[in-house]
Amino acid sequence: MPPVRGKLTHGAPLAPLVWFKSGGAAEYLFEPADVDDLAAFLYALDPSVPVMGLGLGSNLIVRDGGVPGVVVRLGKTFAKVERLDATTLRCGGGASGILVSSSARDAGIAGLEFMRSIPGTVGGFVRMNGGAYGREVKDVLVEADVVLRSGERRTLALDDLGYTYRHSDLPAGAIVVGATFRGHPGEPTAIQAEMDRIAAAREESQPLRSRTGGSTFKNPEGHKAWQLVDEAGCRGLRKGGAQVSEKHCNFLLNLGDATSADIEGLGEEVRAKVKAKSGVMLEWEIQRVGVAK
Repeated sequence: MPPVRGKLTHGAPLAPLVWFKSGGAAEYLFEPADVDDLAAFLYALDPSVPVMGLGLGSNLIVRDGGVPGVVVRLGKTFAKVERLDATTLRCGGGASGILVSSSARDAGIAGLEFMRSIPGTVGGFVRMNGGAYGREVKDVLVEADVVLRSGERRTLALDDLGYTYRHSDLPAGAIVVGATFRGHPGEPTAIQAEMDRIAAAREESQPLRSRTGGSTFKNPEGHKAWQLVDEAGCRGLRKGGAQVSEKHCNFLLNLGDATSADIEGLGEEVRAKVKAKSGVMLEWEIQRVGVAK
């Protein structure tokens, strides 16, 4: 491994860093000191070594055999949010959705309230065009700052990212280190009220206090994934220590001792049952990474 100024850990357990609390270790976990540290490391790293970014670990199944190569996790240096003008924020790739929406409220910027409900960091939801409650990243993104796998630093405009539903054309191994979002002028009290409404709706409908990975399957065209899962009789379905949530059946749960194989296997069983019942093949929204044990 090339020398670093940040922290580089061999064989770092990933289960404590992801919402499901399951899965194996990273061959190497790199927490860069700053953007220069990350760029220099990637430039010097053997091009054959795979690289993956890790945010809050909310939308992720880490398989039990762990993740080969390098997992990059952005720390506090990358969690800053600054106001550029009356409607624009520049945010670090490690900033959480809650921090972004709260900073927007304090600055009197409306239109970013939905980020309150995205359980991840800027780096993650920019990569996958995260969204909720009728809005998504592509509606507010101006540009994203990335470090490519080669170590090259680039600023990509919205059109460069090729956004579709929960997908971008960002190349593999690229790490989003920052993003600029634009909303519109608003009153902080009204913005807070909308954030409170979103938080209450989430609390009421989703199993937020469980070991889960967030929304499991993408909504197919013309359908709601949870409804197809429910109609296929999968609400409460179990496999090992994993279960389809009874509160919201587009969420999978680790009941305490589930392996990642239990969780992913349950998801595949749900997909098969939904296909048999409705003819629709659900697509995973949760990222599944690493190797099976």
